[in-house]
Amino acid sequence: MDATVWRVVGSPLVAATSAGPLAGHTVAVKDLFAVAGHPIGAGVEDFLAGRAPEPRHAAVVAALLAAGAAVTGIARTDEFAYSITGGNGRTGMPVNPAAPHRVPGGSSSGPAVAVARGEVSIGLGTDTAGSIRVPASYQGLWGIRTTHQSLDTTGLLPLAPSFDTIGWLARDAVALLAVADALYANSVVPQQGPVSDSASRFGAPGAAESSAEGAELVVDPVLSAAAEPEIAEQSLRAAVELGARPIALRGELDRWFAAFRTVQAHEAWAGHGDWLGAHPGALEPEVGDRFAWAATVTADGAAAARKVVAEAAARIRGTIGHRVLVLPTTAGPPPSREADQRTRDAVRSATLRLTCLASIAGLPAVTLPLPNRHGLPAGLCLIGAADTDRALIHLATRCAARLANL
Repeated sequence: MDATVWRVVGSPLVAATSAGPLAGHTVAVKDLFAVAGHPIGAGVEDFLAGRAPEPRHAAVVAALLAAGAAVTGIARTDEFAYSITGGNGRTGMPVNPAAPHRVPGGSSSGPAVAVARGEVSIGLGTDTAGSIRVPASYQGLWGIRTTHQSLDTTGLLPLAPSFDTIGWLARDAVALLAVADALYANSVVPQQGPVSDSASRFGAPGAAESSAEGAELVVDPVLSAAAEPEIAEQSLRAAVELGARPIALRGELDRWFAAFRTVQAHEAWAGHGDWLGAHPGALEPEVGDRFAWAATVTADGAAAARKVVAEAAARIRGTIGHRVLVLPTTAGPPPSREADQRTRDAVRSATLRLTCLASIAGLPAVTLPLPNRHGLPAGLCLIGAADTDRALIHLATRCAARLANL
């Protein structure tokens, strides 16, 4: 067992509870979800030590087991999932299989690496600010952040409930879609039809795909330019190849990101501040400093930030409408494992300015690997309308086929 990837493993750790459509699939569960008989550790050793074993599975874990998947083990996360680097000060940073000298991305680092190494076919994680999309991009994987509140989060340890949502990673779109089909089959949230009739340009559509009207792929060149030049050029080239129409979101990215960061911090401290106050020194500096800042956010400051977030959400949702926004998944390639904290913080902030858009609006986002032109993995992100998660994966599959020779 690689202790940087896994907290506990079995053969399997938990067997499937029925022979469903996911039979044969194996799952790495991020250490935020309840797995019956095991405590939730959230990437924090002192927190794990004080937790009792969970009496029942988290709702989404139970759903995967009922669909025929088996849980291989509980996989590592950054401390309290409050980072996108992929390292953990106490248990170490797993090696990125796609770029061994680069960070793996987090906070769903353990599930992502387990998938990338072929140890499991599904990595179950969470995405608050990009914790599925970033490791997927950094490791050349497929990943989805689902529509906010579209899946049951019972049994999930929260970070910032206004933005927390369930997501998963896979090595291909087939597995990504199989999980969506299984989880949404019994969901109380109805999934809308296909998001874009333009999908017909990327493959032979079925009757349902061709029934959607007026949808299209769009790209904001100014937004894409927020990424590093090489990544921006690559994603814009992909958008042009896909026929995306230029639009202007006219977003105040810095103001939106600052408001998002403030609300996230306020909710993170509300959820974990009491425990952290009683356990000084439990966190390593990268995440510990983040929580220390979160402790300074006042109720008035959070309330003002929520107004900005609400305005931003309305702008993003209104601009996207029933279309699909194409943008770089991350602002750059994975940074070096040897990068200092100042560099990592700069990379984090640049990427979160892009990833926070779907988080603010509560929209689904699928990231697919871009053809590796410069020796490092990268991802292209598609953000769609609420509750079009399954259709967005279908569209992403067709986009990937179109981009294969880019």
